[in-house]
Amino acid sequence: MKNFLLITSIILISRISVIAQVEVELFEDQINHTINKNIYGHFAEHLGRCIYDGFYVGEDNTTIPHKNGVRLDVIEALRDLEIPVLRWPGGCFADTYHWKDGVGPKNKRPTIVNQWWGGVVEDNSFGTHDFLNMCEVLGAEPYLAANVGSGTVKELADWVQYVNHDGISPMAKWRKENGRDKPWNVKYWGVGNEMWGCGGNMTPEYYANLYKQYATFMVDWSNSAGLYRIASGASDNDYHWTEIMMRDIPKHLIEAIALHSYAVIDWNDKGSATAFNESQYFTTMERALNMETLVTKHSAIMDKYDPEKEIALFVDEWGGWYNVEEGTNPGFLYQQNTMRDAMIAGTTLNIFNNHADRVKMANLAQTINVLQAVLLTKEEKLVLTPTYHVMNMYKVHQDAKLIPVSLNNNTSYEMGGKSLPAVSVSASLNDKGEVHISLVNIHVTKSVKVDLLLTDLKAKSITGQILSSDHLQDHNTFDNPSKISQVSFSSFKKRKEKLEVSIPQASVIVLKIK
Repeated sequence: MKNFLLITSIILISRISVIAQVEVELFEDQINHTINKNIYGHFAEHLGRCIYDGFYVGEDNTTIPHKNGVRLDVIEALRDLEIPVLRWPGGCFADTYHWKDGVGPKNKRPTIVNQWWGGVVEDNSFGTHDFLNMCEVLGAEPYLAANVGSGTVKELADWVQYVNHDGISPMAKWRKENGRDKPWNVKYWGVGNEMWGCGGNMTPEYYANLYKQYATFMVDWSNSAGLYRIASGASDNDYHWTEIMMRDIPKHLIEAIALHSYAVIDWNDKGSATAFNESQYFTTMERALNMETLVTKHSAIMDKYDPEKEIALFVDEWGGWYNVEEGTNPGFLYQQNTMRDAMIAGTTLNIFNNHADRVKMANLAQTINVLQAVLLTKEEKLVLTPTYHVMNMYKVHQDAKLIPVSLNNNTSYEMGGKSLPAVSVSASLNDKGEVHISLVNIHVTKSVKVDLLLTDLKAKSITGQILSSDHLQDHNTFDNPSKISQVSFSSFKKRKEKLEVSIPQASVIVLKIK
């Protein structure tokens, strides 16, 4: 007999006085895939105050506690978040970055003009050793994005040898001279970034040929090093790009293909991060929920050429993108983080979880002080954003077994003649036998009454956490850093095999059943 959970939700839909029913079945007898922990990855670009003044405050800083220049409060927060992988140094910056400028004595490193982000001059004081050593401290796998747009094949091949070679070689010798004896054994390598845009404005056919050249010289023919070579993938719904990558690149030269998609209201006017109305919120969520369509359609193209699903899909840039905060550098992309961002994070992560058969990594853009950041810093202060708390709640899904879900008759969140599903859900089973169910209600005004039927699930104990606030525009500030945080959730009643749950409007809930 199949195990399943049945969620029945009866609410009055906003603007339509109709009773709607939501049913969600969880099929424990159909578990086939693991939710790769790297779906909960992050992205750190040399952009604005993400690296400098975010992660890195310098080794000579005497006012902010640090380890080798990396803020200790950042280390603590990200270790608590259990971040599995961190992508660096870009982004668009990657295809202007020459890694050899960032190694060796810091007082001898050349400067660089960050032509993409604000035109600021950087001193290359944060380079390969700093990043890879920091990843070791964080317990995160590094993901290096290589320079294809303005670099060379030899430059990338040398970088692979520098960080990974454990024998006698010119680059290994140089690494040891620079203070690192053993290699870092970096697994994940992006072969360029956004080659359709800031990486070189290339056609997919041209880039596919260029990719093959770079990938060939990264490792030997058998790829005995076990590298994950990641092709620069499509933007949003450019399905032709994915088609060409899958058609033209042989399987022995590629392990993953990327996808970038942001929840943007309008690229010409992205709107305020905090002073937005419900219509703007609705449009943002429409864009965020479109990730389901994007992942489904790109995966279908990949299935044509790779039915065994040997090539992974990495959504290595995603998140909300708004206008910068007033008075900040437009090139620094600094924005606040509200409950709207929590809705984006919760629904998007549910989508990735449910596509665990193909999606093996995702990298939120970006970690600190840029776009949909999980951390904000100001001098000695640090703020955990609502997005941080969602990812902290969801970390229970990392490397757990995906429980397939079937959601029928989802109630609608409607506006302007458009309709969005109000409820989002994913579920997993960990190696302790615990089931975790993550639920999101994106509706602004209506709570959801849920009947959770525990038919074949032996629920000895049930606990929960919730993230919510009075207004979607609410956010944490340096003066009030704890306005929004995850708290215990107990708005449920157990009645035999049924659990009655109330999900407030605009909230994220994670239940643990064991």
